[in-house]
Amino acid sequence: MPSLIDIRRRIRSVKSTQQITRAMKLVSAAKLRRSQDRVLAARPYAAATARLLADLARAAKSDERLAHPLLAERPEERIQLVLITADRGLAGAFNSNLIKAAQAFLEERSGQHVELELIGRKGRDFFRKRQVLISGEHIGMTEKVTYDYAAGIARQIMARFEREEIDAVYLLFNEFKSVMAQRITLNRILPVALPAATGGIEFLYEQPPQILIGRLLPRYVEIALHHALLESAAAQQAARMTAMDAATTNAAEMIDRLTLYMNRVRQASITREIIEVVSGAAGVE
Repeated sequence: MPSLIDIRRRIRSVKSTQQITRAMKLVSAAKLRRSQDRVLAARPYAAATARLLADLARAAKSDERLAHPLLAERPEERIQLVLITADRGLAGAFNSNLIKAAQAFLEERSGQHVELELIGRKGRDFFRKRQVLISGEHIGMTEKVTYDYAAGIARQIMARFEREEIDAVYLLFNEFKSVMAQRITLNRILPVALPAATGGIEFLYEQPPQILIGRLLPRYVEIALHHALLESAAAQQAARMTAMDAATTNAAEMIDRLTLYMNRVRQASITREIIEVVSGAAGVE
């Protein structure tokens, strides 16, 4: 049976951990608020870009729009997977679920040439120790997402696709649904699949639609990657806040159990001492 000093030391340790998890929860809640605002602001822009691209595709003739390099359909023999994980842990199953999804992707395409573009330290650290092909690593950009950084990565990927070094590019990330729910999403961003037009107003374009499509397609890919990074950043903070809230609650329950156990040990010690005093007095008589 542990001594009272050991139990008190354990209680102090759990209380210190509880203070840390409570502080991390508050920090994640503040970051989540900012990340959520950025995601909600970016979604209408991404949707408007998709609608504009669909209207242009409807206005352009099929043989003209299929001539753009980013629309080239080829057999998927060389694939690039862009995996977006977090740079830090303590976010529940946020990173492990993404890594499992990436491993499942690699197993499904075991007969193909698959390269990984790793965004985030957790994914980088995991796959660096495995026998996988890594085309690039990007650390330190998931906490503070910038469009310029995302556009730079997208331009590198598009250049490789246009040089026919890769035949398809997939994007794997956690989509932010709510504070309690994140959804793992796998999207193919190259070759670009033109959104289906929904009908409506027929626009007149000053320039030929196929020229506008050629200028809009690179921006469309950049926006897709930037939007995925924003979604991942918000989902990461939500997962971390939820995990730290659960850890704080568990710490409180553990403190209650340890306190109850300490009281029982102390009561048993007092009872034993009383029995020894009574037994000693009885022996003297």
